[in-house]
Amino acid sequence: MGMNLTQKLIASHLVAGEMKAGTEIGIAIDQTLIQDATGTMVWLQFEQMGVARVKNRVCVQYIDHNLLQTSFENADDHLFLQSMSAKYGAIFSRPGNGISHFAHLERFDRPGETLLGSDSHTSTGGAMAMLAIGTGGSEVAAAMAGQPFYFKMPRVVRMQLVGAFPEWVSAKDLILELLRRMTVKGGLNQVMEYTGPALDKMTVSERATVANMNQELGATAGVFPSDEQTRRFMRAQHREPEWRALAADADAGYDEEIEIDLSKLEPLIAKPHSPDNVVPVREIAGLPVRQVCVGSSVNSSYRDLKVTAEIVKGKHVAPNLHMTLSPGSRQILINLEKDGAMLDMALAGVRGLEVACGPCIGMGAAPPSRGPSIRTFNRNFPGRSGTADDEVYLCSPEVAAATALTGVLTDPRTLGQPPRVREPDDYIIYTDDFIFPSNGGQPVEIVMGPNIKPVPVPEPLADEIKGEVLLKTRDNISTDDILPGGARVLPLRSNIPAISEHTFEYVDATFPQRAREKGGGLIVGGENYGQGSSREHAAIAPMFLGVKAVLAKSFARIHWSNLINWGILPVTFANAADYARVEERDLLELYGVREAISSGKELAVRDVTKGLTFAVTHDLSKRQIEILLDGGLLNHIRKSQVTGRRSHVTGPKPQVTGHA
Repeated sequence: MGMNLTQKLIASHLVAGEMKAGTEIGIAIDQTLIQDATGTMVWLQFEQMGVARVKNRVCVQYIDHNLLQTSFENADDHLFLQSMSAKYGAIFSRPGNGISHFAHLERFDRPGETLLGSDSHTSTGGAMAMLAIGTGGSEVAAAMAGQPFYFKMPRVVRMQLVGAFPEWVSAKDLILELLRRMTVKGGLNQVMEYTGPALDKMTVSERATVANMNQELGATAGVFPSDEQTRRFMRAQHREPEWRALAADADAGYDEEIEIDLSKLEPLIAKPHSPDNVVPVREIAGLPVRQVCVGSSVNSSYRDLKVTAEIVKGKHVAPNLHMTLSPGSRQILINLEKDGAMLDMALAGVRGLEVACGPCIGMGAAPPSRGPSIRTFNRNFPGRSGTADDEVYLCSPEVAAATALTGVLTDPRTLGQPPRVREPDDYIIYTDDFIFPSNGGQPVEIVMGPNIKPVPVPEPLADEIKGEVLLKTRDNISTDDILPGGARVLPLRSNIPAISEHTFEYVDATFPQRAREKGGGLIVGGENYGQGSSREHAAIAPMFLGVKAVLAKSFARIHWSNLINWGILPVTFANAADYARVEERDLLELYGVREAISSGKELAVRDVTKGLTFAVTHDLSKRQIEILLDGGLLNHIRKSQVTGRRSHVTGPKPQVTGHA
């Protein structure tokens, strides 16, 4: 039997473990990307690893989240990130140059390579036949130091795409249909590999929409082949020499196969407050709307914004709402300006925002209280928009533009013939805002503002864990619930003592105070605890407040790793029914913790308050057990002196290809 594409990508980078589903493997990382909301912690950790230069072939530091400079914190951090990039050999993407996923797609994504990023939507790179994975900042820092990235060998699910999109239906409707079928936890420890005849007409921009939101399935990654569509995109980006064909073998096997007939799809929308709460637009059409937002880290390609422009051209946004636009890169913006699309949208009353994540992460354009906001974004968790009682819906650019014109949620099929948009065969290439580091040797002054505080380091795992249940959460708690983003909180990402005061702010604002008063404690979670963003701050802040363990029914992949890497013990209920028996403020005790996790035994948890005992289990690898025992990944790296080991990633620094 031949190999599928995922297996080929893993096999060509495998440096540890066996390709057996569920077992831990380590792969070499060709490229890393960092964004500014997570970047300061990445660089502070990397600096402590004692490595003189970034080891990956490509490492890019993007400024795309915290561009709202209402005070000194963001501006100071941008200077810090630029100076660290210069010192250690990373490319620096200036503010306004591009959202990481789109700018990287245009300039650096390359078929056959691996990409690791401190942003969960790094998965976008899968549109270019890469194994592109989002993870916590500490693992990205380790990869930058030349270490492998470790994860469970995933099951590979074949997503066989047949048929063609009907009029007014696009790639966003495809990924929403997958979320409707599979839910936000349906892809855990799986890679979705997209195949089938429908790909012949699916552009890289459309594939990027699916690959980006593949993360919302809880999946490890999503992978598309490198074919003539990939070649066409790279040719238009003046990068055709970097193209190569990559696909699964004809006789490749898969763990599961799912067929999707695109011709049977219709315009879909995810209702509040989860990306999998999906229904046909027609079922809730007519809903009064207060805001429409197009763009940000998904659906901000040239194709998506050109479609939007064609729909609103010669018309005007309804008076009962306002509409915003966030292009994916400055290059996309320039090409839209060249062909008049930006003028069409400006005349239609669309608010042009910065080239940045913006409203998606709660950085400006927050919707009014309880005002329905129709967005082409990837997440609609409660409060993520910056408004605590928001009502955010997720949809395609076609649905968003139609709604903006009518003032109510509108099925775009009612507008008649759809616009016909073809992506350029030759883009205007813009590279001037990528700053390349020197070859080394020149002294670099590190700019460190007063908001940047030292990295807090956890203690080695205790053999006895005692504490009160500080919080018991529902299923599908997100990292936005654990530690919100937005314009008030994200500027504090470099200052753990300050940002920890916002831990569980929208769930229970008393959490930080109670944690301090109790000297720390434990958290009890439901299914899929920690879904969503890769922000490791959602693990660091609880650790700083004294949280020693999280007991949950199950964990989301990235957050589970982040807890381990920051010295918090993640365990699951051996019997899910025990979740219902434990209540907030119960006093729990765990004894013999170090020996139990080292030997793989169940841990006995005594609920002192209720006088009962129950079991919890773990699925930690030997390496992860050592990390926990040492008190987190940074302690583990220091102790084992892994920076002296051979780097598995070699190659010359890249040149930006293309020309202005």
